[in-house]
Formats: sequence, structure tokens, C-alpha cells
Amino acid sequence: MINFNYETDFSLGNELSFTNWILRIIAHHQYEIGEINYIFCNDEYLHKINVEFLNHDTLTDIITFDNTLGKEIHSDIFISVERVKENAEDYNVSFDEELKRVMIHGILHLVGFKDKTTTEADKMRELENNAINMFHVEQ
Repeated sequence: MINFNYETDFSLGNELSFTNWILRIIAHHQYEIGEINYIFCNDEYLHKINVEFLNHDTLTDIITFDNTLGKEIHSDIFISVERVKENAEDYNVSFDEELKRVMIHGILHLVGFKDKTTTEADKMRELENNAINMFHVEQ
């Protein structure tokens, strides 16, 4: 089950499309869905979580709490809509594309991909791009 929660003045246009897309990506990586909660919030909300739970006094676009059990994904994924908007401007991409990138970035971490090294980050970006391209593909 995928839940979308809104702690700011934002909502996804079509939750069902996002849900189906995320489920396809999870299945592609041979994982199963347990429960994923996306929480869309603002910078202040996510900064507080970053400080409180991770001891990072910085702004970030996403924090993924991984509670996965074996191959069954369970997670709370917090996304700052403000950071996504600013990143989209900085990277000269649409808000929609950057939002998809951040949303699937959390999922890719949950299925085992990392991005600490340059090689890992390059692979993560490739996987993000592939996933974004799959958004409108029906199965």
C-alpha cells in the first residue's frame, strides 16, 4: 500500500498514476510492497526531522526511513516540496521531472542502491532516469 500525505499546500495530480509507477519499479527490482508513506512537506518540517533524527543541521529534499523486512518494502519517505522546486530551477528541469526523480530516489535506496561514491551516484542517476522514462508506460 502506498499512501500520500500532505503537510503543506501541495498534492499530486494523479495519485493512482504515481502508485502504479512506483509499484512497477519495485517489482522490476524484485521487491514487494508492504507500506510506503510519502509525506510531502516544506523545508522547515523536513529540516526539523533532519536535525531530530539524523543530527544533520541542513536542508534536504528527501529523507527515507527504511523499515524494509527482507524483500517487503516498508518506509516513510519525507519530501520537501520547496527543495524539489528549487532543485528543478537549479538543474533546469520541470518541477514534475524533479519530483519524480526524488520520489523514485527514495525507492531505489529501499531496493538496495546507494549513492555515496561517484560510481554509485552515476548508477543511481541512470536508474532514476530509466524510472522517469517508465512513468507513462503501462504494464
